[in-house]
Amino acid sequence: MAERSFVEEVKKLRLSGGDVFRGEGILAVTKALLESGVSYVAGYQGAPISHLMDVLADAQDILAEQGIRFENSASEATAAATLAASVNYPLRGAVTFKATVGTNVASDALANLASGGVTGGALIIVGEDYGEGSSIMQERSHAFAMKSQIWLLDPRPNLPSIVDAVKTGFDLSEASNTPVMLQLRIRACHVHGHFIAGDNKRAKFTLQEALENPQRDVSRIVLPPASFVHEQEKVKDRWPAAVRFIEERQLNEFFSDDADDIGIGIIVQGGSYNTLLRALERLDLADVYGNTKVPLYVMNVAYPVIESEVIRFCEGKRAVLIVEEGQPNFVEQNLATILRQAGSTTALHGKDMLPVAGEYTSSELLKGARVFCERYERLAPLPVLAPVRKVIPLKEVAAIGVDAAPEPAMPSTALGDVVHARPPGFCTGCPERPIFSAMKLVERELGAHHVSADIGCHLFSILPPFNIGNTTMGYGLGGAGASALNAPAGKRAISMMGDGGFWHNGLTSGVANAVFNKSDNLTIVVDNNYTSATGGQDILSSNAVNKTRSTGHEIERAVRGVGVEWVKTLRRTYDVAGMRDALKEALTTTKKGPKVLIAQSECMLNKQRREKPLVRKAIADGKRMVREKFGVDSDTCTGDHSCIRLSGCPSLSIKPNPDPLRTDPVAAVLDSCVGCGVCGEVSHAAVLCPSFYKAQIVSNPTGWDKLRERVRSAVIGWLQRGEARRRETYAF
Repeated sequence: MAERSFVEEVKKLRLSGGDVFRGEGILAVTKALLESGVSYVAGYQGAPISHLMDVLADAQDILAEQGIRFENSASEATAAATLAASVNYPLRGAVTFKATVGTNVASDALANLASGGVTGGALIIVGEDYGEGSSIMQERSHAFAMKSQIWLLDPRPNLPSIVDAVKTGFDLSEASNTPVMLQLRIRACHVHGHFIAGDNKRAKFTLQEALENPQRDVSRIVLPPASFVHEQEKVKDRWPAAVRFIEERQLNEFFSDDADDIGIGIIVQGGSYNTLLRALERLDLADVYGNTKVPLYVMNVAYPVIESEVIRFCEGKRAVLIVEEGQPNFVEQNLATILRQAGSTTALHGKDMLPVAGEYTSSELLKGARVFCERYERLAPLPVLAPVRKVIPLKEVAAIGVDAAPEPAMPSTALGDVVHARPPGFCTGCPERPIFSAMKLVERELGAHHVSADIGCHLFSILPPFNIGNTTMGYGLGGAGASALNAPAGKRAISMMGDGGFWHNGLTSGVANAVFNKSDNLTIVVDNNYTSATGGQDILSSNAVNKTRSTGHEIERAVRGVGVEWVKTLRRTYDVAGMRDALKEALTTTKKGPKVLIAQSECMLNKQRREKPLVRKAIADGKRMVREKFGVDSDTCTGDHSCIRLSGCPSLSIKPNPDPLRTDPVAAVLDSCVGCGVCGEVSHAAVLCPSFYKAQIVSNPTGWDKLRERVRSAVIGWLQRGEARRRETYAF
């Protein structure tokens, strides 16, 4: 398996009541699920909750002890639909996926679930992939929660709050017969801390009991006229029940509500609490323990907004600042309506003092909080933050002496002004790089083609040096993204699709759709054995033997099964010339119908994760190990650098030319090379200079290895000395 192992970490899940649990946020979520009496868990991996799926996979023995069913779902829609088990039965279930793309994929199932309502607690754990750590479009799950009236929890990013949110989420769901969404930001997923553990609980009502005693309630099925009643239930029954529960349990928190009356306050969503507190600390308005001079209302429940609490907090205050990350400003609009209808005179500020869109980092909140507090004339002046000072190297400090005058303060410089942009790219040795090198070679002969990209590592091809890709519409939607371009023309459209996207959505929406509509375009399926972009999880076509999942199902069989006749599988993508020829054939063949080219090679990152520990252990044990590495002959290299433009490998760089009569820098292979051979293959396929060579690095060489090396060195040295003497005869 290529999945990250949490075998050691999951042992903490056996801790019992009173024990201190220390670990990462994701691990704490898993422990909270076990303590909540959950019956089943499902999900689809994706940042930042991929680790949750990996932890659950490694904890299946513990889950089995508690009678918990766990599934790696085929997609987010599959995971969300799993919650149907909680509609008619008092079964607690949880699902997880990356937001907002996962929420979009799961929207159909979630909308139906929210309409009919649930009997058992249903918890949707979404990893809110937003801001500087995001890899997707900048949207929020908040809009979907409002649309379908799913209650949204956004706890403060510390382990006790997160654990409590998981447990409370099930209670809130059952109290209001409504699914609950738990939003975890990137930093919350990976925050470390501790909490007092409870006992793991078995479900009071089991899956076996549900199977043996089936229940059927027509009023819970989303079909008119029941669906009309569901809408009324949401407003008249479920919403009031949720509000009562939130108020009684005091899920939202008031901090420093009894602070000196300074006439202002700040309302913040739980996920942004730590960042706001840091900003207030910098302004001397809070300490590191959370004690603030400005009253805070922390909304651990982002939706629904509790009107009574808002009015209570704003009462008697001149102004309130709402810290709501992202756009649109749903909470701010809601608060404005509440205050206006209540006749409140409290001024409400939000996006007028904070950025309209984008992540609220500590620097952004620092600026906004300063503007807010200064506008309403705090009694004490806010501190002037110290500017960034010039860093003096240690050797200069020694030369200056300890009594020297300090360096004058230097104005701070934004990192963006001094750090060069570095776009993301393929890993060293990535088997997807040669695919696009081959596409660039074909482009030289046949011209540019429309390329419909897909979600996954291959999306990096849209950036230099390849600059390939016109659009991307979603996971597994590469083929569908080019479906409108199925028209008679001199060129065919090309669609990209990863093996993860293929099994997620691409087989039906891309390949089968192309067959049904008699497409004449080309689909390239990148088969690297895993869903590499989400952490290397196994899928149907993985070669790994997985004891809990069925693997080894070939993509080619599935493609032929839905009716594709022109299918070709390349077992080694590093064969750039072979890839080039296959692409050219697919784009020029006279055979009509959809064409599918399956390009296979294992993900190099996962391969190295698996093999490097084994190699290190073998070397430590004294075993002979051989590592291949490529290099460039500086005397042969012309400095043209076409190899770099057609490869882009991070291990392929440049260095000064050793020949004093030549000024162009020559290509060089860094020590991070993994010996995949793409650079040499590209040079060969593109008919470039023959400057690449392959070397073998031998660890723990045998006596025979040492003897051969001595003989080689002697012969090569003799030849080099002879060549040097001949050159001397022409010297002047």
